[in-house]
Amino acid sequence: MAQVEETSTLEQNPESEQGEKTPLREYFSFSTDHKVIGIQYLVTSFIFYLIGGALATAVRTELATPEVDFVTRELYNSLFTIHATVMIFLWIVPAGTGAFGNYLIPLMIGARDMAFPRLNAVAFWLIPPAGILLLSSFFVGNGAAAGAGWTSYPPLSTMGDKVGEMIWILSVLLLGTSSILGAVNFVTTILKMRMPGMGLNDMPLFCWAMLAASVLILMSTPVLAGALILLSFDLLAGTAFFNPMGGGDPVVYQHMFWFYSHPAVYIMILPVFGIISEVMPVHSRKPIFGYRAIAYSSMAISFLGLIVWAHHMFTSGTPGWLRMFFMIATMIIAVPTGIKVFSWLATMWGGKIRLNSAMLFGMGFVSMFVIGGLSGIMIASVPFDIHVHDTYFIVAHLHYVLFGGSVFGLYAGIYHWFPKMTGRMMNETWGRIHFALTFVGFNLCFLPMHYLGLQGMPRRVAEYDPSLAPVNMICTIGSYLLAVSTFPFLINAVWSWLKGRQASGNPWNALTLEWQTASPPPVENFFGEPVMKTGPYDYGMNGRNPDRQSNTPMLSGGPTVS
Repeated sequence: MAQVEETSTLEQNPESEQGEKTPLREYFSFSTDHKVIGIQYLVTSFIFYLIGGALATAVRTELATPEVDFVTRELYNSLFTIHATVMIFLWIVPAGTGAFGNYLIPLMIGARDMAFPRLNAVAFWLIPPAGILLLSSFFVGNGAAAGAGWTSYPPLSTMGDKVGEMIWILSVLLLGTSSILGAVNFVTTILKMRMPGMGLNDMPLFCWAMLAASVLILMSTPVLAGALILLSFDLLAGTAFFNPMGGGDPVVYQHMFWFYSHPAVYIMILPVFGIISEVMPVHSRKPIFGYRAIAYSSMAISFLGLIVWAHHMFTSGTPGWLRMFFMIATMIIAVPTGIKVFSWLATMWGGKIRLNSAMLFGMGFVSMFVIGGLSGIMIASVPFDIHVHDTYFIVAHLHYVLFGGSVFGLYAGIYHWFPKMTGRMMNETWGRIHFALTFVGFNLCFLPMHYLGLQGMPRRVAEYDPSLAPVNMICTIGSYLLAVSTFPFLINAVWSWLKGRQASGNPWNALTLEWQTASPPPVENFFGEPVMKTGPYDYGMNGRNPDRQSNTPMLSGGPTVS
C-alpha cells in the first residue's frame, strides 16, 4: 500500500490559512456554495429551535399545576403539536443532515461542491416558507393550529379545525420534499465525487453516517408523503381512506406514518453519530476504535430502522406474532448502536482528553443517549410498553434520545467546526457555562418524567392527578433552566463570530481533510489539489505525534490509501 506524497498549495503557503469571509448578503441569497447553504441551514434551523423551545416552555408552564390555568385546552393541544413538529422537521433534521452534511461532506471527500448545487439551494429555500406556513396556522382561520399531535392520527386529526390541519400537512410535505432533494445530493456526492484514491473505507465516519441517513430518507419519506396526501383527501374531499364509516382503516395510517417516523429517529441521530465519531478522536488524541465497525453499523442501523416501525403500535390491535417480530427487531437494533457507544468509549480510554466545549458536549451526548437507549430497550418489550404507552415515560425516553442525543451532539459539532466555518474561536468559558446549564436543566426537566410515566401520568393532556404536582414543578423548573442555557450560547456564538480570536487553518491539529484548507475555506474549498498522506484518525501512529505537528495536517481519506 503506497501513500500519496504530493504537496498542496496550502502547505507551500501556510499564510493562506486565514480564508476570506463570505459577505453577509450571500447568506440571504440563492447561493449555490455548499458552505453558504450549510450555514443558512444551521442559522435558520437554530431560529426555529428557539421558537420550538418557547412553545415547549409554554407547555411546561401549563403543566406546573394540575389545573388548566395558563392556556386553554385547545391552545395547549396546538402548542405541543407545533412544538414537536418544529423540533423534528425544522431543527434536528435540517441541522444534522442539511447544515453539517452540506458544509462538511465536500470538504471531507476533497470535492469542490455538492453534485447538484442548484438543487441544493432549492432544498434549503423550501424550509423557510414551510416553517413560516406552519407557524402561521396560529393566526389564520379561527386561530387554531393543528392540535392532533405530530402524529396526526385519524380520526382525531379529521375532527378538529381543518384549516390548521391542512396547513400542517402542507408544511410537512414541503419539508419532506426538501429532505428528499438533499438526500439525492448527498448520496450522489459521496458515491461519485470522492477525490482520487479515496475509497469508501477511506472516508471520514461522518460521511458514512450521512450516507446511511440519506438512504433512510429516500426509502421512508415518500411513504409519509403518501399518508399525508391521503389524509388531506379525507379532510377536503370526503374520501374514506382512514375513515371506518366509509370502509377505511385508521390503523393503515399508523403503519404508513411510522414507516417513516421511526426511521426519522435515525435520520436525526445518524448524522450526530457521525459528528461524535469525528469529535472523539480529535479531542482524545487517539485513533478511532473500530473504524469499520462504526461505519458498517451505520448501514446496519439504516436497514434495521426500516423494519421496526410497528413497535409504536403494540396497543393498536397488532397480532401477537407480529408483536413478537417487532419486539425482537427493535432489540436487535440496539446491537449496532451499542457497537458505536463502546467504540467511542474505547477511543477515549487512555487518551489525552481535552475537556473543551466540544468534548464536553460529546461526552454528554454519550451519557444521555445511553440512558435513552436503555429506556428504549425497556419499551421494546411488549408487556412493559403496554403499561407505559402514551405516558410521560415515553416523553422522557424520546427526549433523552433526541435532545440528550441529537441536540447535545449538534452542540458538540458547532463548537468543533465553528473555527472552520467562521475563522474564529469560540470562548471556552462561555461554552462550559452553556454545557453546565444545559446538562443540569435537561436532567432536571426530563429525568423525573420516568417516574411520572410509571405513575400513569398521560402525555398530551393538560390536567393530571394533583399528587404529581411537586414532580411536575421540578420538571418545569428544569425546563426554565434549559431555556436560559441558550443565552450563553447565543452570546458566545454572535460575539465570537464578530470579535472572537482568529483561528488558524487547523486549531485542533485534526487529520480529516476539511482541516487541510483555510478557515473559512475559499469558494472552491482548496487552494490546490487536496493531499492524502495519512489516515483521518491516525493520531500517534507511525511514530508521529500530532500534538507536535504544525497547523497543516498530513491527510489520508481513511485507514490506508491504495
